[in-house]
Amino acid sequence: MIEGKKIIVILPAYNAENTLEKTFNEIPFDIVDEVILTDDFSSDHTVKVAEKLGIKHIIQHKKNKGYGANQKSCYNKAIALNADIIVMLHPDYQYNPKLIPAMCSLIAKDVFKVVLGSRILGKSALEGGMPVYKYFSNRVLTLIQNLLMGQKISEYHTGYRSFNAEILKDISFNNNSDDFIFDNQLLAQICYKGIEIGEISCPAKYEKDSSSINFMRSVTYGVGVLGVSIRYFLQKIGISTPLFK
Repeated sequence: MIEGKKIIVILPAYNAENTLEKTFNEIPFDIVDEVILTDDFSSDHTVKVAEKLGIKHIIQHKKNKGYGANQKSCYNKAIALNADIIVMLHPDYQYNPKLIPAMCSLIAKDVFKVVLGSRILGKSALEGGMPVYKYFSNRVLTLIQNLLMGQKISEYHTGYRSFNAEILKDISFNNNSDDFIFDNQLLAQICYKGIEIGEISCPAKYEKDSSSINFMRSVTYGVGVLGVSIRYFLQKIGISTPLFK
């Protein structure tokens, strides 16, 4: 706990057998109270590794439902366990778990309600191995999103996020996509409510076992991101039917 706040880390996993243990071992359990892992029907031994590590809360999907559906299962379970602060951390070892205390402190001390770990704030994204096309598409998409949504966020596409649980309780995230676009829909919902989002610099770390979507899925994701931002803009000016609430 920090400031008496119960902290739960959620690990939305898919074929994370080779990186889960490294990620888990760097979680700061002096402040983290619970860990939840959701396995989205992995074809490897992710669940066996989780059991070996002693993760108490393991949710297994009986079929592959998608990245967004994986997060929904995690968030719903964390809320059911009465979390005060929820940290979403990809178990592929791209993000440094040692930043959890800093992210959670900003929420526990009521500086921000939502904090993102940004790979872009520092200079390590490309140095850390982020593919060049992903880096530039990240920058272009983020620029367009900020213009359409009136924000100044450095990265909308990070898999490292922490939330005051009350924010998630107040957002209809279960109605969002089950696919990768879920992340952007959730941030759009948060921005639409006028909630300020904080960020800290998070060194990028791309290794051979780090998860990644292929080029065509990246294109589909990019188109979806633009669609979310356009809908957000149109709703803000009163043209689109309500999507974010």
